[in-house]
Amino acid sequence: MGIKIYNTLTRQKEDFVPIDDDEVKFYACGPTVYNFIHIGNGRTFMMADVMRRYLEYSGYKVKFVMNVTDIDDKIINQAIKDKMEFSDVSQMYTEAYFEDIAKLGLRMPDAAPRVTEHLDAIINLIQTLILKGFAYESKGSVYYNVEKFSGYGKLSGKNTDDLVSGARVEVDETKRNPLDFVLWKAAKPGEPSWDSLWGKGRPGWHIECSAMCMTHLGDQIDIHVGGADLVFPHHENEIAQSEGATGHQFVKYWMHCGFLNVNDEKMSKSTGNFWLLRDVLKRFRPEVVRLFFLQKHYASPLNFSEDLLRDAENAHKRIEGIFNKVQQALELKDNLGSVGRDAYHADVEEFNKNLDRWEKEVVEAMNDDFNTAAAMGKIFEIFSGLNKIASTKKLNDFTLYVLKRARDLILEWNEFLGILHLSRPEGLSKKYEQLIDLLIEIRMEVRKKKDFAMSDKIRDRLTEIGILLEDGPDGTTWKLK
Repeated sequence: MGIKIYNTLTRQKEDFVPIDDDEVKFYACGPTVYNFIHIGNGRTFMMADVMRRYLEYSGYKVKFVMNVTDIDDKIINQAIKDKMEFSDVSQMYTEAYFEDIAKLGLRMPDAAPRVTEHLDAIINLIQTLILKGFAYESKGSVYYNVEKFSGYGKLSGKNTDDLVSGARVEVDETKRNPLDFVLWKAAKPGEPSWDSLWGKGRPGWHIECSAMCMTHLGDQIDIHVGGADLVFPHHENEIAQSEGATGHQFVKYWMHCGFLNVNDEKMSKSTGNFWLLRDVLKRFRPEVVRLFFLQKHYASPLNFSEDLLRDAENAHKRIEGIFNKVQQALELKDNLGSVGRDAYHADVEEFNKNLDRWEKEVVEAMNDDFNTAAAMGKIFEIFSGLNKIASTKKLNDFTLYVLKRARDLILEWNEFLGILHLSRPEGLSKKYEQLIDLLIEIRMEVRKKKDFAMSDKIRDRLTEIGILLEDGPDGTTWKLK
């Protein structure tokens, strides 16, 4: 079974067939850099990264572009508030954005275009729309004439007549139609501006993404991802602009991540239920946050709370402990016994057969519209089985083969899921590892004797030299800081 994608445009799952066999063209809407990114942004950006990685895992070559909006009303307002230049504000938060997504384990995009670096492309695209009759100039600003584009509303399902009659549309005397949206904003006193054919001004939000996407990926792309809040008007307007300019389909597959609520309420600064990604990452490991996101399908709404994150943390401690136990079992060659066919061996054989099924089901889940929730369910089943096998003292050749096979599959999937931080670098001295394991054993013995002062001393001294111990229901594991 190949990959299927739920397409917001057609409102159904479709077989994924890229436009060009040689490369998947993938665009994700990036941040508007007026503040640190919040936990909802983090979810959308991480899921786009997982999709990109899974496509590559499946054999596709992917060109992934995520833009940075570095000029916007919000940026200007923040600069005024902080008494800074707008460029300093955008640069500061752009750097913070890349720091935060790196901490979350995201790979850098192949291109991260900024609006201020693409003004010529934006102006040229606007001029093309004017020449083709889709846009008009009015008092130094340029607007898109929605009535000229027959397909307006096809992504969001909104009817233009209903939109016009609704009270949500802002009245503006410079526009011919209340639905017309700005492509170029005439300069206002004290605001940053650039020269154009229509006078000084700056680009509107929607035209920026069309121009940057087309500059780096071409007139037609395979996948465009963003949050559900961007379906209308942002992505609807992107379609109108891009297809008005080129005369053909802009995006083949539109994908949208579900809303994130905090404590079952819409995230809002005014109510205090607002979490920045960097604040969450100060309290929880990146792998825990990733696991929390992955346990829900990307398109589904997700409720965020500290308690739910604690649950994810406990689940992560368990699977990490089991994984480390498997690693240690594979390293303990001295414990090998003869290959027998006892009752325990039958359990291992059964697990190996189930591993065939689980391997298929994880791939099927990911192929089914990147269903990480279903995939993680199967992976948790694998870890549960591994815990029993890796805990035995009867390690024979077949058991080690099965452990290695399961371990290697988990490592493969970790390439796109990123739920395990492989903290022991290759080439680490075996004697070094054995010494740490010995200290952990000694610590366990003193804990049994209720000598907690010595137990804490061992832990603290190890922490000082960069070795972190984590106590869990399955024992103590360690990692390098």
